[in-house]
Amino acid sequence: MKPARSFVALTMGSLLLFPLGVATAAPAAAAPHQGVVGESPVGWTPHVLDGSVKDILRIGDTVVVAGDFGRVSDAGGDGTHDRRNLFAFRHGSGEILEDFTPSVNGIVNSLAEGPDGSVILGGRFDQVNGKSSRGVARIDATAGENVDGFDATVGNGSVYRLASDGTDVYLGGDFSAVNGESRTGLARVDATDGSVDADFAPTISEQRRGSLRVQELALSPDGRRLAVNGTFTKVDGEDRYQIAMIDTDSAGPTPWSTSAYEEPCDYKPMHTYMRQMDFSPDGSYFAVVTAGGPQVKPGLCKSTARFENDSTPDAEPTWTNLTGGDSLYSVEVTSDAVYVGGHQRWMDNEQGALNPGPGSVEREGIAAVDPTSGRALGWNPGRSRGHGVEALHATSDGLYVGSDTERLGGSHHARLGMFPAS
Repeated sequence: MKPARSFVALTMGSLLLFPLGVATAAPAAAAPHQGVVGESPVGWTPHVLDGSVKDILRIGDTVVVAGDFGRVSDAGGDGTHDRRNLFAFRHGSGEILEDFTPSVNGIVNSLAEGPDGSVILGGRFDQVNGKSSRGVARIDATAGENVDGFDATVGNGSVYRLASDGTDVYLGGDFSAVNGESRTGLARVDATDGSVDADFAPTISEQRRGSLRVQELALSPDGRRLAVNGTFTKVDGEDRYQIAMIDTDSAGPTPWSTSAYEEPCDYKPMHTYMRQMDFSPDGSYFAVVTAGGPQVKPGLCKSTARFENDSTPDAEPTWTNLTGGDSLYSVEVTSDAVYVGGHQRWMDNEQGALNPGPGSVEREGIAAVDPTSGRALGWNPGRSRGHGVEALHATSDGLYVGSDTERLGGSHHARLGMFPAS
């Protein structure tokens, strides 16, 4: 499975020795691509004509795209379709699926694969196909109709990120309850019927700024660990500054912790500068990307960092890679690359301060980092920066990219594109 996106199967290839005490996932039928993808996007992906893409999920040959938009078109620019915040197309041809027409009355932030090839939605909405369904819903992947019996709903907030192992679905956001049961920003529900798991109730508390929220979460390939980040500074009363690792069996924090994100790093309107996380295919490590305020400050704002998936208290990152002043929003880890997206101008720019410092390399809006060294790989397709890439999704034959701009790899790909495996 791929945390928060799908259970696309994972490879076992690790570039470092696997740490003791961390189980591996059994290999499945189709794995994310090997090597690094090419720099020229395929020509068949549809265009998203307004707004932005927040997440992408492939189930078989169906690709579901979520975000904040209203219109899409075929790859050739013809055949405009009204599709509010959600649509699907055929992988390999780009054919927009005419029968998949769910009605969602708000932004869809996150997608996860549910039982029987269904799609679970998370976001800022309160109705799906006219049915009351706040923040989370389950629909079929054929017509986008509500799946009978799934009745989860969040209270007083929205869902920012989902993760699923096929049996359970983890919800992260700024909500205060799920199905009427008190849950602050983090919950686990049954993937079939949406019922709340009473045994999973970690408590996040003492926000650094703003309101309590889980900004992002990622599930390890074996399903035993859940990485969460957000505005909190404690989990179950233990110090965990903006990031924690939850044991999914005991439902409490593991001994792993880090002080790497204690620097202020941002400005007051930004409640947290933490952004996406992703585990390596073998589960031995995970990568974290961050945003930040308008100035360059000490710490790990506007960076990507690797942490080992172990039980080390006050862990230091294995490596870091700073942009020198530009935010990163998305990360996707394969066996050979840590892909990152945002609105960065450079990577390897630890000494830069809104300028290219010594040793920096130009990487416009998208980059690939070596999993072992943490230095930027040669892959450099470029894209118009805009706000930035918020959706990366690796498949067996390429890398899907979703953003808010129209140039990708030197050609026109409005808000959506796919780099093929090379």
